[in-house]
Amino acid sequence: QVRLVESGGGLVQPGGSLRLSCAGSGTLFRGYDMAWYRQAPGKQRESVATITSERSTKYADSVKGRFTISRDNAKNTVYLQMNSLKPEDTAVYYCYAKRMMVVDTYEYWGQGTQVTVSS
Repeated sequence: QVRLVESGGGLVQPGGSLRLSCAGSGTLFRGYDMAWYRQAPGKQRESVATITSERSTKYADSVKGRFTISRDNAKNTVYLQMNSLKPEDTAVYYCYAKRMMVVDTYEYWGQGTQVTVSS
């Protein structure tokens, strides 16, 4: 069974930092493009950061310069380092994996981890 399990969420004050982890199991994710999404109450899920299998990265404008996505293929894990957190970063953060093959596309989501930025 393929699973993505996020951890590292919690309550943090504005200006603080958190590091999210997404641990994969059931398959090797080194060939997958990985991403972090987030969904705030009443809003659509949005892409926050992506990292390809070749380690190319992309960020939403709202988090550029503050968030860093990285991956450790040996640990089958993706990270999201979040610095200078703002109240508007409050959301459930989801890990996502995608691999496009010739015939099929494989996609997986984690269950999410809550991040709350508040004083």
